[in-house]
Amino acid sequence: MIWYVYVAHFFAAVFAANGIPHFVAGVTGRRFPTPFASPPGRGLSSPVVNVVWAAGNVLVAWALLTFVSAPERLPDSDLILMALGFFMTSVALAAAFGRRSGDGG
Repeated sequence: MIWYVYVAHFFAAVFAANGIPHFVAGVTGRRFPTPFASPPGRGLSSPVVNVVWAAGNVLVAWALLTFVSAPERLPDSDLILMALGFFMTSVALAAAFGRRSGDGG
């Protein structure tokens, strides 16, 4: 493999790992720091913002893996539908749990 593929894989893992705590906080309806909070990175963002931030991180990880090394994968239409279902469900859960816990959506 060419050296930059290793670098891309490393940063794909960084972005994917960063998405996990934001996703978990979001779908469980808890506030968690994001770069969009006030102050950035220290204030707390809503559950929905956390799910969106997690999705952005996972999207960057996916792009690094797909466009740099192009692993064997499902057809694009299948991946798009899976991602859409995952994202829509995540946002709905974040909003529902956020209302339930009083953190809003």
